[in-house]
Amino acid sequence: MEDMKLKRIVVVGGGTAGWMAASALAKGLRNSVEITLIESAEIGTVGVGEATIPAILLFNKLLGLDENEFIRRTQATFKLGIEFRDWGALGDQYFHPFGRYGADLEGLAFHQHWLRQRSLGEVSELADYSLTTMAARAGKFTRPVDDPKNVLSRLAYAFHFDAALYAGYLREYAEARGVVRREGKIISVGQRPEDGFIQNVVMEDGAAIEGDFFIDCSGFRGLLIEQTLKTGYEDWSHWLPCDRAVAVPSERTADPTPFTRSTAREAGWQWRIPLQHRTGNGYVHCSRFISEDEATAKLMANLDGRALAEPRTLRFVTGRRNKAWNGNVLALGLAGGFLEPLESTSIHMIQSGVARLMTLFPDLRFDQADIDEYNRQSALEYAHIRDFIILHYHATARTDSSLWNHVRTMEVPETLREKIELFRARGRFFRKDDELFSETSWTAVLLGQGVEPRAHDPLADVHDAGVIASKLERMRQLISHASGQMPTHDAFIQANCRAEPVLFG
Repeated sequence: MEDMKLKRIVVVGGGTAGWMAASALAKGLRNSVEITLIESAEIGTVGVGEATIPAILLFNKLLGLDENEFIRRTQATFKLGIEFRDWGALGDQYFHPFGRYGADLEGLAFHQHWLRQRSLGEVSELADYSLTTMAARAGKFTRPVDDPKNVLSRLAYAFHFDAALYAGYLREYAEARGVVRREGKIISVGQRPEDGFIQNVVMEDGAAIEGDFFIDCSGFRGLLIEQTLKTGYEDWSHWLPCDRAVAVPSERTADPTPFTRSTAREAGWQWRIPLQHRTGNGYVHCSRFISEDEATAKLMANLDGRALAEPRTLRFVTGRRNKAWNGNVLALGLAGGFLEPLESTSIHMIQSGVARLMTLFPDLRFDQADIDEYNRQSALEYAHIRDFIILHYHATARTDSSLWNHVRTMEVPETLREKIELFRARGRFFRKDDELFSETSWTAVLLGQGVEPRAHDPLADVHDAGVIASKLERMRQLISHASGQMPTHDAFIQANCRAEPVLFG
């Protein structure tokens, strides 16, 4: 019987996407397949994805990484969520936390009881019932505990890290498990005449690297998935018009905060990502409403400290490839599509793409049913995240600039419009098709940006208001006490995972 197992996988491109893919494949395939990664030191990486979401913990755990070592090696800090400033209106501020608000009561979502109590005159904020929000506001952090009876078990976190250092760390991991790195530029791509599948890539030195399966991590250009296979691209810039980002690192001027900050600007938004050795900054903007020079000047004027490098500009078109998997090529990272890093999903999309591949791993037959299912799931994930990002722009009262007038009044995808209308009616939310963002996330952004339910769920009225009020007050006190007892974020890092200082010229 003919052996149909894959024998050679070629990863085209390094960076975060390439080395995450190579590491996961090396771990999962246990040396049963020859893995080669091709990258050129002359080709820079984009590196916008320095903030993550809690799923990264699972990826690192599956690789067997020691968390403290990972943090030291990547100059990482902890992340409890994202602080949003000026999104709903100028002067507004809210926090999108990891984890959950309170605890569901009597089979009903916690925020429904909170909405009912608020209608009766309760003045506490929903944020008071989020351990991660309260800890973030106080600059505190500790790891969660295993005891489900302890409120600290509800703490959820992710990381900010240096993406270049993470790629280097994973390179060591992958090479130690048999991945072969090939340095150099690809000058041509060979295809099989019978079906158009990729047969090899040819290097500058004339060497032809053969493969059965190719993973395209070549960035926006999509060397295999687009330049060679002409897969096509679904453009979402009519909903997400920002098409530029200018980025620059700045010196650390204070203890790092355990959260990312996103500040809405006239023509986009500015990120602030604190690492142990520096702060990452960027201004995502729309070139129709601001020039690159103006955007750069705006960013440089709003840094906490001295810039550590020259600002660089990234150009993009929001959207995704028509197929993430085409023939014997799978696209990951920027080769597969781009969603601006407003909710720190860039690295997660790489992770989920690799995980999806492992559940639908091919052999030499490349069954179309597997490929179609991969593409179906990938398209759904992109659409769900797209809608959540559009929500941030659309749910605003800002009228101070052309960008905000455009996004506030534009037609949004039907899938998003339905979610907004359902929440606006009675604060209800239903998660569909294993979508990434939870009820907590949608509730945080909707309420944070002024989308108020007209009423609460009628089932909340079934329960005694006094009893519910007592339970909510008890939750609030437990959370306040727990966050107050935590060490500061910086003290936790210094005691457990402090990185070696980095000297900048």
